[in-house]
Amino acid sequence: MTGSFALMGQRRFLPLFATQFLNAFNDNFYKMAMVILVTFTIYKDPETEAWFNALAGGLFILPFFLFSALAGQLADSSDKTKIIRIIKSAEIGIMLAGAAGIWLHNVPLMLLALFAMGVHSTFFGPIKYAILPQHLDEDQVLAGTGWVEAGTYIAILGGTIVGGLTPPHFAMVGIIIVAIIGRLTATYVPAAPPEAEAENLVIDHNVFRSSWRLVNSTMHIPRLFLAIVSISFFWAIGAILAAQFPPLVKNALGADKTVATMFTAIFSVGVAVGSIVVNRLLKGQVSARYSPGSVIVMGLFVLDLWWSVKGWKHADDSLMGWREFLSITAGDRILLDLLGIAIAGGMFVVPLYAFLTTTVAKSQTARTVAANNIVNSGFMVAATLLLSVLIALGLTIDDTLLMVAVMCLVSAWLAWRLHKACD
Repeated sequence: MTGSFALMGQRRFLPLFATQFLNAFNDNFYKMAMVILVTFTIYKDPETEAWFNALAGGLFILPFFLFSALAGQLADSSDKTKIIRIIKSAEIGIMLAGAAGIWLHNVPLMLLALFAMGVHSTFFGPIKYAILPQHLDEDQVLAGTGWVEAGTYIAILGGTIVGGLTPPHFAMVGIIIVAIIGRLTATYVPAAPPEAEAENLVIDHNVFRSSWRLVNSTMHIPRLFLAIVSISFFWAIGAILAAQFPPLVKNALGADKTVATMFTAIFSVGVAVGSIVVNRLLKGQVSARYSPGSVIVMGLFVLDLWWSVKGWKHADDSLMGWREFLSITAGDRILLDLLGIAIAGGMFVVPLYAFLTTTVAKSQTARTVAANNIVNSGFMVAATLLLSVLIALGLTIDDTLLMVAVMCLVSAWLAWRLHKACD
């Protein structure tokens, strides 16, 4: 993790870190405020609540599938910093619409703003990773990637807690303020002009054709194929878990929104810890050698979580708060499982992201990350759609965890193949 702490005091990294931190914070501040409002106030039916959470997850991810190719082309052929500033300006308008939806309890308007935030994050996503090799030394890229990943999940933690516990009328104001601060930090990100090889890149504005061409040109390279599909399985797992946290807490465990917030917070802390730990273990070297074992451990924790939830007994119909939940021994085991899943997940995915940005030319990094985002989003949308269908067919929330455990095994096999091929 060469010079990793020193990076936080340098303009070439700190403003970008702060901007992406606020981006992730506001995404989750808004999403959690919306989900909690709908799950615990607007809807009263468990099946409708589970369906809404799956739909919300799918709507946020869909823009990554549709627009990532365009985002990658723009990022490689333009000054990345200028695009960041345009994106952060747009966020202010989106959050004004989201605040209106919260105020009016208008579910379609809230979902529209969520989709727009997905578009906003689609264009920001390739930049936050692709700009690192441009601003950092080669032996600092893994450390920078680790900080970005850890910062993202700490931001998810903060946004989740604030969104879950803040009354709706305060959340409306908060999401707008955070968007404004994010635009201010973007002002200090150093210029990141396009590499000479990409200056004259002709942008294909047909999102379907450009997506197909980008994925096809990237995925035929075996090492990139293995890395991208491994990451995609990880994010599909994350999409299922994130979609199920609120309904699992309420309907399977009999707990309230403070416990749902605590679950997501622990998961976020765990991924951040795993991101830092794997950087320490690898000492700045980009390698997938710890990824297969990490995701196997992740799968074992998922199995134990399934077993704990399956055997959970709640005495009455009231929803217990976080203090009551923590007083139950079985509750501690569930929290330990969540922490283990998250730490192992962070150790699994961070080296794979660093791999994507260091094994291609700097003029192609944004498009490589964009291709990864397209495939990731395809897996995540497919996972949430499959989840919705299975719930409609009667699959219980806790049994979806078994599906996650199987997906962990597939991810481990892919990561092992990548390790053998490239390390």
